[in-house]
Amino acid sequence: MTPGTTLPGNTSALLAALAAQPESEWLAQGRALTLRSDMAGALAVFNAATSRFPESADIRLGLAGLLWQTGESEQAEQLLREWLAAHPADASMALLLASLLREHGRLTAVGEVLLSAFANGAHDVDTVIRAVETLDDYGRPNEALTICENAMAADDDDPRLHAYAGMLGIQLGQFERTRAHYARALQQEPAAVEWNIPLGLAGLQRYEDASHPDFSFFRDVLARSDITAYTRRSTLFALGKAHDDVGDYASAATYFRQANAMGHAHASWSRKLWKRNIQARLAAAKPTVSLPAPTDWTPIFVVGVPRSGTTLVAKRLADHAGVRNRGELGWLQVWEERLSHKSPLHAAALEEAARSLEMQLRQDDGDASWIIDKQPLNLLRVDLIMALWPNARIVHCQRNARDTALSLWTQPFHDQAHDYAYDFGDIDAVIRGCRQLAELWQARYPQAFRSIAYEQLVCEPDACIDALRDWLGMPLQSTAQPTDVQSVIATASAWQARQPVYTRSAGRWVHYAPYLPELLDIPGH
Repeated sequence: MTPGTTLPGNTSALLAALAAQPESEWLAQGRALTLRSDMAGALAVFNAATSRFPESADIRLGLAGLLWQTGESEQAEQLLREWLAAHPADASMALLLASLLREHGRLTAVGEVLLSAFANGAHDVDTVIRAVETLDDYGRPNEALTICENAMAADDDDPRLHAYAGMLGIQLGQFERTRAHYARALQQEPAAVEWNIPLGLAGLQRYEDASHPDFSFFRDVLARSDITAYTRRSTLFALGKAHDDVGDYASAATYFRQANAMGHAHASWSRKLWKRNIQARLAAAKPTVSLPAPTDWTPIFVVGVPRSGTTLVAKRLADHAGVRNRGELGWLQVWEERLSHKSPLHAAALEEAARSLEMQLRQDDGDASWIIDKQPLNLLRVDLIMALWPNARIVHCQRNARDTALSLWTQPFHDQAHDYAYDFGDIDAVIRGCRQLAELWQARYPQAFRSIAYEQLVCEPDACIDALRDWLGMPLQSTAQPTDVQSVIATASAWQARQPVYTRSAGRWVHYAPYLPELLDIPGH
């Protein structure tokens, strides 16, 4: 059979024609059928090929992927696990199985599969990094760090692994180990400065005076002519943060202004589109379709303008038996977009969304009665939340607008969805829009929506959290979680959220008012 040969239309004839062909031809024909959406034909080819070439990893991988694609996830999982039992170090099989498990919210199983695969045999550093990035994307930094450290313990002293270990260490609160990893990466590879290291170092502590060597390091980075614009901008943010820590607000404002000017020059965020979005949501009628409320768990959504205290609230609520904090999930936005194409919206579509979202929220790490998603801008999607789960509870974090604006403006974001944070006018539009929505949701869902003031939270944290727990129906006795999952903080608040609650950030804008007159254009409440 030569390239371009026309395949017989009959499956039996096709398999007969392939019988004497090498493995590569079976793979090519199976993939061609898949591309033509002939799933039945492709399955026939891959199934037959599995018998013909039982030790072919490529054939097994292709069949497992096709089974998953056609909704036969259990068969695909069984196929992959059987292969891994015989070939435990097969990274490609393990990564495919990890993706399949993640789709079903089985994140603990994902960690177990990849830890097992990368504990057996040697893997090249690019494959290790692929596994580390996969686990980090899936919210499993503990396992990602273990794989990094296992590779380094096996004499793979690649600077990229040290950089990844540092990044993961920040999420896990291992700040001293992070500094050591970053130092090793920079020692081995001067270009490692491009790997977010200046920004990572700035977030490891609160600086006490400007004699700290990081100040000189940041200035040396900025003096280099060979760094990218991204690294220059992030280092300006790092230096601004360092000067803010020591109370040199004039210098901090100068560095932050330079960093934000660079970011705003390439920002893709549209104030006009944001306002249209808010107005459309304000004008939309309450959904006429909703699902029955689950009886064995309660979804909790901690929402608000970013930097308004959502991380602190979620962390404190999760210091309690029966609660899981999933961090900032993006699945609700994905399903909102999918459902927007279904008009009118029927219960069947909502049920499909609820099943998928429940798997991502509840996961496979034990029973929990309350599950937290702290994606702040789920504030936009409260109508959808309440249609999916009428028993859901929305905790709305609110903070002084000028403090919120300053915190956003002084914090670099990697996601283009937050490009508004480079400009005070855009930030003001976001705050105003979110407040309008909060007023609507409070009126529409008074039993399910509760606001908490950041200023009160930092002054009386225990009383505020106890009041929230009472409203949520949680026992007031706090019992720390035995798992280390609760200690993961992957947001910009990684260091701050692990410190004792303090009031330093309340009224912080006053220090900057002489240098940032734009703050005075934002409502002072």
